[in-house]
Amino acid sequence: MKKAGIIGGAGFIGSYITKTFLKHGFEVKVSTTNITREDKYSHLMLLENADHLYISELDVANKTALEDFVSDCDIVIHSGTPFQLDVKDPQSELIDPTVKGTENFLEVVQNTPGIEKVVFLASVAAYNSHFPFPAGSRSPYDSFDENDEKFLSPESHPYGQAKFLANQTVEKFIAEHPGLSFEISSVSPVMVMGKSLSGREDSTSTGFQCLFKNKLAPNDFVQMLYDSDVAFAIVDVEDVAEAVYKTTTFKGLHGKNYLLSSETYKISDIHLMLNHKEPKENPAVVYQNNSAKKDLNATFRPVIETLNQ
Repeated sequence: MKKAGIIGGAGFIGSYITKTFLKHGFEVKVSTTNITREDKYSHLMLLENADHLYISELDVANKTALEDFVSDCDIVIHSGTPFQLDVKDPQSELIDPTVKGTENFLEVVQNTPGIEKVVFLASVAAYNSHFPFPAGSRSPYDSFDENDEKFLSPESHPYGQAKFLANQTVEKFIAEHPGLSFEISSVSPVMVMGKSLSGREDSTSTGFQCLFKNKLAPNDFVQMLYDSDVAFAIVDVEDVAEAVYKTTTFKGLHGKNYLLSSETYKISDIHLMLNHKEPKENPAVVYQNNSAKKDLNATFRPVIETLNQ
């Protein structure tokens, strides 16, 4: 039985990744930052095949602990970078931990024998740090795919900048280490939505769904999104987990980074669908998913199905 180590495997997206690997017969090791906080991972114990699930405390900044976590894994999935929007010191709270954490992780897996595949749960911000706004001079509905020029702006939210720079770190590592004994691949989902597997309501993804459903604006940034009726590209959390599984288990994908996206809707229509009403406008597919469909045989359910749960 193969073992998959999933850093961040109890989070909103990570929980579905954990569920998918357990369903496919893997032993799964999930990291948690504080093993005494059972409320953060207890929902995983209810999953099918949970007798093959192991919870391990991990601080990704601690190289020794990271080495121990990955030491017996055939596959490692890194989905543990912080997703937070309210920060006082972006450099120290988001950018440095994300980039340095990626560097530490790559150094550790490089020196760990037996690893066959590493997959990063990146972000659409790896291609466009300004998401949900268009890249540079593009219009909101200009098509974007993996071959387009990547866009980084100092005006982007620090989270977007951090994810962009972390992906550059991965690309640089791959370029500088042509003789690796394992493959590294990434997936870059757009705004991930869907039903949480846990009872927690403190994830940023589920928080956005609550805000958009009830038209709440806790800060100026969210109010600006409403005022501009920003168009969001959305992907279902279950589709992301399945794409991660396929990226992990398919061969010959070294160096690939797949955009994962379904349709794009304005916030006003997202609000309607979250309240089980029909959207006023037809959707567009702005961030293209053809590469994921071709290489991963990935499928992407309509956004209205995701939001009407």
